Parts: sequence; structure tokens; C-alpha cells
Amino acid sequence: EGAQLECMDVGEGEGEDQPVAHHWILPSSDFHGLWESLVYDCSVKENLLSYMEATMLFSDCGVDTNIISWNRLVLLYGPPGTGKTSLCKALAHKLAIRMGHRYSHGQLVEINSHSLFSKYFSESGKLVVKMFDKIRELIEDNNSLVCVLIDEVESLTRARESSMSGSEPSDLIRAVNSVLTQIDQIRKYPNVMILTTSNITEAIDAAFLDRADMKQYIGLPSYHAIFIIYMSCLKELIRVNIIVSSPEMDLLTFGRLSLEQGEEETGSVQRLLAVSRLSVGLSGRTLRKIPFLAHALFVKSRTVSLDVFIAAMESAVIRQKQETK
Repeated sequence: EGAQLECMDVGEGEGEDQPVAHHWILPSSDFHGLWESLVYDCSVKENLLSYMEATMLFSDCGVDTNIISWNRLVLLYGPPGTGKTSLCKALAHKLAIRMGHRYSHGQLVEINSHSLFSKYFSESGKLVVKMFDKIRELIEDNNSLVCVLIDEVESLTRARESSMSGSEPSDLIRAVNSVLTQIDQIRKYPNVMILTTSNITEAIDAAFLDRADMKQYIGLPSYHAIFIIYMSCLKELIRVNIIVSSPEMDLLTFGRLSLEQGEEETGSVQRLLAVSRLSVGLSGRTLRKIPFLAHALFVKSRTVSLDVFIAAMESAVIRQKQETK
């Protein structure tokens, strides 16, 4: 089942509701394969999933939070395009599957933090309360695991800082404080996880950072991770017969293994490694566009050989880097 839009009246006088959240029932086909597609250089995914499972375990065992404290709040931060939001969605999906013995289903609510603040600031506090009232209704179903995702959470804390400096109406600071209060209230439930992302950590104040159990940096991928991402893209294009399958593809599979073992590379593997090194500095979001751009701009036929396509990818990477200078 796909996402449902949660809309609310933002008080702008036009009688139209503003979408403030997306809502999924988990597991969802929208996230099938998402976990596997996310490639990182260290055990980021596994560590975050272990954290979430430990949170559920401590809750189910009735650990006294006055003795051992945890807040059910994760912050992923780093440059744009590195997969922070996708990782949050994949984590929620994976956790819902892992906890299938405990909960009949999971739910993911992705809050649009920008929409929580009406241009009529006096309405924003009401909107925040209404949004979290809906979330609380979901959480009160003990058979449901609820993950709340707040993307670009820095927009909340930045608003609070500008309000404190006197550059924004006092109604806005009340609305922002209302968000933090609501977060504090819902994280007391045993069946909820709060996942947040930020592109600008400098804009997040200490009070919010202190709430986070885990603060995980998600950076740009290394050439090793880029190689694995590109290899998955090439395998997909071979699957759909855009790249003509050849024994060279087996070399790419071997290439991943020998790359991890530090062995010398030759042929297609070496060429793909060269493109991977050239691609360092590009975000994961951009990397997964490179094969499409390579075919669209540099391949002149419907199907193509592996070597020709890798050369086209190199041209696409060079073009992409020139565009971003």
C-alpha cells in the first residue's frame, strides 16, 4: 500500500487543507529493496537497526527509564543527497518486518516540518497539536509499531533561534516549543520511534541534540562504496537487456571480492574503479542518476556493450562535475 497524504487546515483563509504528512502502513511495497540499495562504508545500517531493536527490547522488558534512560530519538545528519531520509524509511520498514512477531503491523508518518508553520503564525501552534494528536491516536494502538520521521529538523530549531533573537513573532516560538513538547510526550510510548534528519547541524540547538540517543553522520560515499553502487546499476541494466550480457560482468562480481581483498584489477573492473574514483565527491542521489545520464547523453543505441557503457558513464561523471563547479 502506498502513502496517504495527511492534510489539515492551516488557517490561511482559503478553506483549503495543506498536506503536512505522508502516512504508510508497513511493510510497504514502496520500500521494497530500499534497504539493500543503500551502500555505506561502515556498519551504519546495522548499528541503527540494532539500536532500534534494543529500544523495543528494553521497552518490552519494562526497564525503568528513571534508572536507564533512552529517548527513542535518532538524528541522521550530513550533506544533501546522501540517503538520510531513505535510510530512515528503510529502517522503519526493516524494523516493522523484524518486529512482526510483536506487532501486527507498522506505520510510518513522515512530517513535513515546513508545512507545520503557517504564514499566519498564530495558527501554527494549533496545527502542531492537531498533527501530533493524530500521531498519538496511532500510537495508542498497542498492536502497531509507529515510526515518526521529521525531515530537515533544522527548520524547527532555526525558527526557534530567530524567534529568540526577536526577528520572528512570539507566536512562532510557541509553535516550535510545542513541537518539542509533543516529541517529548510521544517518545514515552513503548511502540514509537522518532527518526530525524538534518543537512545543517550548526542550526540544531543543544537542547534538541541532547534528546537524541544516536547522532549518526551520513557522509558522501568513498570510491569503494561508489564501485558497489555502480555495480548494482550495471547489473540492473543487464537484467533488462540494455547492457548486453557478457562474461565481463562476472569480472565485476569478482572485482568486488578482490577489491575487498586488495588484489590487482584488470579489464572492466579497472575501468569501473577509475570511474568510481573520478566520482568521489558526488552524492549517492547523483551517483544513481549517472547510468541514466550516460545512456541518455552518450549512448547512441538501444543496447550497448559493458565497456562502451562504462566509458559513457565516465563522460557523464565529467559532465556532472563540470555542471556543479
